[in-house]
Amino acid sequence: MQGILYEEPSFMQFLFVTVIMGGWTAWRTGKSVAENWHNYGTLVFYVLLLGIAIRFIHHALFEGSMLTFQYYFVDTAVLLLFATAGYRYYRTKQMVNIYYWLYEKASPFSWRAK
Repeated sequence: MQGILYEEPSFMQFLFVTVIMGGWTAWRTGKSVAENWHNYGTLVFYVLLLGIAIRFIHHALFEGSMLTFQYYFVDTAVLLLFATAGYRYYRTKQMVNIYYWLYEKASPFSWRAK
């Protein structure tokens, strides 16, 4: 997978920067967007910007390429997964707590009408 999904010589660098650091930041971004009642398009825009920041961290710390579309796309896709999970988790929490007479939690990421 090295060279296809990540350019670092070690998978641990990709795991640390993109999955752990970037994933946590993306989760918190999803939480923030959901709590402020913004739509999913706003979340996608923020994740695209976050993808640039993660590529910069790869470039600054591990001498990775900064503007390679392939690695930017992979990093952003991973971040979008975490951001979407955070967004859906907190939006479900909001809908169930605020509109408790209308909705109940169906799963951690969805709600249904009572």
